[in-house]
Amino acid sequence: MWTSVKSSFQNRKAGLEIARLMVLNGIRLDKSGRFYVNNIVIPDMSIARAAGVDRRAVRETAKFIISEPQLMSILSKIKPSGSSLVEVAKELGFSVLIIESDPHESGVIADVSRVIAKYKVVIRQALADDPDLVPEPKLTLVLEGILPSSALDEIRKLKCVKSLKLQN
Repeated sequence: MWTSVKSSFQNRKAGLEIARLMVLNGIRLDKSGRFYVNNIVIPDMSIARAAGVDRRAVRETAKFIISEPQLMSILSKIKPSGSSLVEVAKELGFSVLIIESDPHESGVIADVSRVIAKYKVVIRQALADDPDLVPEPKLTLVLEGILPSSALDEIRKLKCVKSLKLQN
């Protein structure tokens, strides 16, 4: 998806930053040119500040997106993926497992989940960075409880895992 959006902004640096912000945060554009996160209107100035561009570039980008049917079909329907529990995991009694792997290899989530399930630990949330948007993408799992060290050893030995970090 990002590749097709990005190619539309080849000569529009500010527009590309705005589109990237939209995709990363699930900000959509309606046909009248208003930006939304779910049903909350996001002012142009807020978009401009977050993208590091001039407010006028936000308006120009909105008009450009509306004029391009393929872009509009994507950027008018995008939504945020929900609240991340990572920052509040400790307060909730959860732990966080951060995994680096080849983001284009299949089966990473399945292989890691299989090991975690074997130890009867529940995955409350799985967040995977988009490798086209994030330079060093990671798979972040919020786990109910604490994963035993033997499970960490098993996960570390998986062919698909490059590195592992556990936050309790």
